[in-house]
Amino acid sequence: MNPKLAPLFARRSVRKYQDKPIPAGILQDVLEAAMAAPSANAKDPWEIIVVQQLEVLAQIAAGLPYGKMLVGAAAGFVVCGDLRRANGQHLSYLLQDCSACIENLLLALAMLGLGGVWLGVHPREDRMAHLKALFQLPEDVLPLGVVAAGYPAETHAPRTRFDEARVHRERW
Repeated sequence: MNPKLAPLFARRSVRKYQDKPIPAGILQDVLEAAMAAPSANAKDPWEIIVVQQLEVLAQIAAGLPYGKMLVGAAAGFVVCGDLRRANGQHLSYLLQDCSACIENLLLALAMLGLGGVWLGVHPREDRMAHLKALFQLPEDVLPLGVVAAGYPAETHAPRTRFDEARVHRERW
């Protein structure tokens, strides 16, 4: 692994967290990094709900089958996309843009000594409906994913998942 790429390889899904709050300045840094993501035609359709209240994290977790770690997280980021602001109002661009935003968010967490895990929401109708109701989202705003975050209570070694068999050079 190229050492210059260490932050990428160090980013791992973290599901167990220390009982320690994330300072407001760090949360701001993470949000700024998330929103530095590329987006089609610079439309930036993302909207992010930051949740730190344990009760609300538990309510989110109740509607996400694999989201139980939210109860022990210091924060949750509900990443949504406003379809009205997506390039050409296309769902595909919205999904790509918000996925880039989530990846930036995850990388920022790792680079700042935090951990996180991406919980998929879209296209699961039940999960989307749960978050739309919980946060009373406008009709054109779609919840796409949730990131549980906090100071890691577990560590994972950096790794790559590179597979040469999936690389096609010049042709299939």
